[in-house]
Amino acid sequence: MQMTKQNLYAHMDDHVKNAVAYFWNTRHAQQVKQLQAGTSDQGNRGNVTGGKQLDGFVDLVKQALLLYGLPGECIFTNSALELPGYYRPNKKWDLLAVYDNHLVAAVEFKSQVGPSFGNNFNNRTEEAMGSALDLWTAYREGVFGAQIEPWLGYIMLLEECPRSITPVASLSPHFPIMEEFIGASYKERYKIFCKKLMLERQYSAACLITTRRDTNDLGNYKIPDGCLSFSDFIASLTARIDAAVRGNML
Repeated sequence: MQMTKQNLYAHMDDHVKNAVAYFWNTRHAQQVKQLQAGTSDQGNRGNVTGGKQLDGFVDLVKQALLLYGLPGECIFTNSALELPGYYRPNKKWDLLAVYDNHLVAAVEFKSQVGPSFGNNFNNRTEEAMGSALDLWTAYREGVFGAQIEPWLGYIMLLEECPRSITPVASLSPHFPIMEEFIGASYKERYKIFCKKLMLERQYSAACLITTRRDTNDLGNYKIPDGCLSFSDFIASLTARIDAAVRGNML
């Protein structure tokens, strides 16, 4: 089926399911390849270091940008992904939209699976906050020239399993932690985190998708919070792209 603006949303559930299934299938294929080559990484890294697991989502976002009039040569997903920063020379994003010499959009695609969630959660959150701070400060300082503010997006695909949905204790011996974090699982923490990224305008839109690997349906997924849906994410991004292409926001 050829994708159109109409069936982009009418079949969004199928599109997301396909991207999630691609994620699990790619991870498995990479692990098998490494095992056959005798170069398997330690622990769970064999499923991670190959990259490309989220290409189903990257391609889906790219197709949406094309549908809303952004020329293909303005969309970068494989190379030329670096943007200058303020606190560091540059940072490599996962998808960029650069139209008429203006930075229109930058998107991060991230995932986390078990068995380890603690340190990885901290790394993911610190990375996302640091990337946003660096870009917005560079924008304020005129690094991107005179243009309207760019659109930033953050997508997180999280494995739903006992370790990610079980309440986690938080230590803070000197001062009390915020109430919403008390007894929150890593799934809940990611939900809080993504919503606060938008609340504080660090990212224009954020999406949180959870999925299980212990099922025959590799395309299974859930959206933990309605405001973090992939549909809303795409709607926000394509509205920005539509305005940019029409020349209303550049």
